[in-house]
Order: sequence, then structure tokens, then C-alpha cells
Amino acid sequence: MRRLISTLALIPMAACTVATSDQTASASSEPAGTCRRDSLAQFVGQTASQELAARMLAASGARTIRWVPKGGVVTMDFNPSRLTVQLDGSNRVESANCG
Repeated sequence: MRRLISTLALIPMAACTVATSDQTASASSEPAGTCRRDSLAQFVGQTASQELAARMLAASGARTIRWVPKGGVVTMDFNPSRLTVQLDGSNRVESANCG
């Protein structure tokens, strides 16, 4: 029992440790997987497909994609690693934004 209490007493201290890295900071302050919208305009008007999704994810750096059909409802939570693509009635990209 005494050993268990001693072990449990160390848990809060472990949460206070600082992670270090030998790598230098990159030019961008954004963490890996953060969506960048600067190159997304090129996809407007293209038909939604798995191949298009892969190209959009690669261009934006996002980890996930969310397709929103015409009239679709989505949550308003912001996710910096998500790409949200609004589609028109013909299943073509109307707009693409991060979040």
C-alpha cells in the first residue's frame, strides 16, 4: 500500500516535465497537418472524387477532408487540420476552406 501511494504521488510531477527536441523550428510556425488555404482556389469547379480529395489534401497540408453537399449542415467547431469543401448541386467544388 505504501508503495502504491508513493507511485501515485509521482504522477502530478510527471505531468510537469518539459519535452525537448534537437530539431530547429521550421520557417512555418504551424504544426504538421495544419491546413493552408492559399492553394485551394485551383480546385473550384472540379467534380468531387477520391482522387480530387487526395490532391486537395496534398495541396492544403490538411489531415482530413469534409465534403459538404449543397444545403448540408455542419458543426461550427474549428479544426485547424481539416479541409471543408462546399459542393454545388452538381457535386462540384464551390469553395474550400480550412477548419
